[in-house]
Amino acid sequence: MKIFKVGESQKAACNHCQSFENATFQLRDVPFSDGRGIVKNVLVGVCDKCNSVTVLPHQSTPAVKRQYEAKRKPVEGRLPAHLIDILNLATLEIGTTTDFVPSMMKYYIHTLSEDEKSAKKIANYLQSDLATGKSEKRLSLKGRKIFEDIEHLKSLTHIENTTDLLKGIILKINDDVLVKKRLKPITNLRNIMAAVA
Repeated sequence: MKIFKVGESQKAACNHCQSFENATFQLRDVPFSDGRGIVKNVLVGVCDKCNSVTVLPHQSTPAVKRQYEAKRKPVEGRLPAHLIDILNLATLEIGTTTDFVPSMMKYYIHTLSEDEKSAKKIANYLQSDLATGKSEKRLSLKGRKIFEDIEHLKSLTHIENTTDLLKGIILKINDDVLVKKRLKPITNLRNIMAAVA
């Protein structure tokens, strides 16, 4: 892979000019192709003839991806305060801080979306008394795969409401980490914590 520097140039197909033209690499603010925002200050090839962006070099892909993902709407739910307390206690149990709550939730969401048998049991947790209560706290999760995993989990569990799904997952965390203290999920969470700490 060639790494381009600002000021270098190469021939590129220009859609505006409908021909191959010389393109010079510059830092530019470029709109996303879906029109949902702008990638700021990214290296692109700019047509010397018409001044339009013709090339996005491979080296700029991570910056574009990062900014695109930052624009994604988070998965959110309003939950009873005691469910947030369960998440906080679970982080304490695995030896980390409450900053780890989003990572722990994303781990469970992804793992359950890959395990149909376990996912189908999530609805059972919603029958628990712990699933009820006035929803006074907000849980917000962002991530590259979170939407796909949540949608897949909804289809596996037949729980259409995101907040109810989050409640079920939190109660599974409670069962695994605080009540039954299952070794496998606790070990996996500790490994993730060590990797992201």
